Amino acid sequence: MPGARRERDLVAKKTLLLTRPARQSEAFARALEAELPGRFEVIVAPMTRITPTAEPLDLDGASGLLFTSANGVEQFAARGIATGLPAYCVGAMTAAAARRAGLAAESADGDVAALAGLARARYRPGDGPLVHVRGRHAAGDLLGALAAAGIPGRAAEIYRQTAAPLGAEAAARFAAGGIDVVTQFSPRSAAALAAELARGGWPLDRVTSVALSAAADAAFAGVAPGRRIVAAEPGRAGMIAALSALRSRG
Repeated sequence: MPGARRERDLVAKKTLLLTRPARQSEAFARALEAELPGRFEVIVAPMTRITPTAEPLDLDGASGLLFTSANGVEQFAARGIATGLPAYCVGAMTAAAARRAGLAAESADGDVAALAGLARARYRPGDGPLVHVRGRHAAGDLLGALAAAGIPGRAAEIYRQTAAPLGAEAAARFAAGGIDVVTQFSPRSAAALAAELARGGWPLDRVTSVALSAAADAAFAGVAPGRRIVAAEPGRAGMIAALSALRSRG
């Protein structure tokens, strides 16, 4: 019956690829399912491995912590350091991770520029430096933005991000034209995925890319997916809102 087939097509799940580190991808998948139940079949194919460094974490004289990703929070928590320092976080997902780690966290609900603005609003003259707990690779110049406002800060690079190849399941799905949506959460991960897809030469005309930011979208643009969307707000809520606007597969 044509009508029944059309109805089934309209409610069929879209296949969604997440390439963030496993824990972050799984947390986003849970949040997505809670907000949009049954809309997506999620494939988690981490293209970044997180490994701790031996660099000491110097909090001497610090007045606050800065986190630009949940990875930084997790690696900080793994060191078991008790601190009453406030944690200023780039977005809701990072702030939630910080609260789970026992930190008094506040979210900037935005990007690095928004986090710099939050830090400026909370900093008081005479306070100690802010410590940016981060990996070897970080988007934006957070400390530079703070320095321009006269706020002292320093970086603590306590983990490294190592590129990983696209998983076999995801590669097979791309080859068969079975991936509907890919997400771009950072310029670095977007560029890594774009390079993998360019090497694979797979058809992407039916693929929609949903990016957290214009920078992440630009890093992926070279492979020319069928459609590109940038979230209106740079955070989990913005990404889920952008995904909610996609029509069911048909």
